[in-house]
Amino acid sequence: MKNTVSVLNELFVRTFNDILSIEQKALQAGVFKDLSVTEIHTIEAIGMYGTKTMSEVAGIIGITVGTLTTAINHLVRKEYVIRKKSEEDRRVVQISLTRKGKLAYRVHEKFHADMVQAIIAELTPEEEEVLIKSLDKLNSFFKKKVQS
Repeated sequence: MKNTVSVLNELFVRTFNDILSIEQKALQAGVFKDLSVTEIHTIEAIGMYGTKTMSEVAGIIGITVGTLTTAINHLVRKEYVIRKKSEEDRRVVQISLTRKGKLAYRVHEKFHADMVQAIIAELTPEEEEVLIKSLDKLNSFFKKKVQS
């Protein structure tokens, strides 16, 4: 049991760090050198279509509105995001992606799709099924931890 815990811990930590490193390298090698991994994930949380409020995006990412404000200021300055006050309630700030922001979103989405395709290309159908079930359980566990 102890060996299993140790092996899984090492795999989780290494996998998480490797994914972040791969994302950062992909950003630095691509057209969007001016974006950090955190910024691209903020763009991802805003989404391709429509607008979201600052509170909605902060909730998706799991940060405070104050912390998000700093990130959005950078993304507005870099011309990836548009920020405007709601017509109905001037206290509510709405954000959406610019054309440049939508392009960054699509490029990052393709990066993720390519990464997943490369992983499953190495798996048998049975291994795919086990991986999906295992990751679903893992995701459910972390969701419960985040919500508590």
